[in-house]
Amino acid sequence: MPAPMHGELQPPIFRYRLGGFEIVPIMDSKVIRDGLTPSFGGETGAEEVTALARQNRIDPVRYQHPFSPVLVNTGKELVLFDTGNGTLSAEHDALKGRLPPGQLVARMAEAGYKPEDVDVVVITHGHPDHIGGLVRGGAPVFPKARVVFGAADFEFWKKGENVREARKFNRELYVKICLPLADRASFIKPGDSVVPGITAVDAFGHSPGMLAFMIESQGKRLLNWADTCNHYVISVQRPDLPLDVDDDKEKAAATRARILDMAATEAMPVVGYHLPFPGIGYVERFGATYRWIAHGYQLYL
Repeated sequence: MPAPMHGELQPPIFRYRLGGFEIVPIMDSKVIRDGLTPSFGGETGAEEVTALARQNRIDPVRYQHPFSPVLVNTGKELVLFDTGNGTLSAEHDALKGRLPPGQLVARMAEAGYKPEDVDVVVITHGHPDHIGGLVRGGAPVFPKARVVFGAADFEFWKKGENVREARKFNRELYVKICLPLADRASFIKPGDSVVPGITAVDAFGHSPGMLAFMIESQGKRLLNWADTCNHYVISVQRPDLPLDVDDDKEKAAATRARILDMAATEAMPVVGYHLPFPGIGYVERFGATYRWIAHGYQLYL
């Protein structure tokens, strides 16, 4: 009698040490999307993106898009970077079929954490898939946490000036979800510290005030680049190509080039929100550009 089929199994939790810290990427959710082009590269870059996909042995049309917040346990404080999709797709018709339901809290429980364990929630930027899990039914999901926003990003969404048409609904969500949390929030700029060992880095462009974060402990470093590169092939090997969801496309491309250069030069591990889970690897110079090298056993030595 043949053995039964059990279906796909893709572990959604990953944990390792960085000096004295524990780093825990958690896959809140994932979706298979059609349209690697024109989402990446626009209409004029379609041929280049398709060729690049085939050269890297990936489907030139469909791609997996994960959403992966990161927990950092410093030994003194538990810091959560971004909150996933939450219940946005159930509460807003505009997001049905676009964002999968968030599972962050359930998966945190599998990893041994409760929402009330979180001391600090850091929002790298104000796009829906990063703020969606902050509140549920109007109440904070992480009841004891201080919330940290990038000051420039918060001001942009709060003022609502020069918001492109595609982000008008995003701005409504931000006003509803984030502005009521201002009285329990801190506002930071590049160079500021969240907690000892975690420092904000300028990653403006994908969102007007997006921040990346340098995480350092006992001489070891990790860069959480948030949405700097939204695809491990296209965005890394062709950082100049536009991405439809970048709010300031010119600045986002310049930020990708700068951050990729830093990651390659300093040979540090990187974790990214939309990279193949657990989203951890290294950036290597590759001719005139770069390529992504997924972690092997480097983080366990």
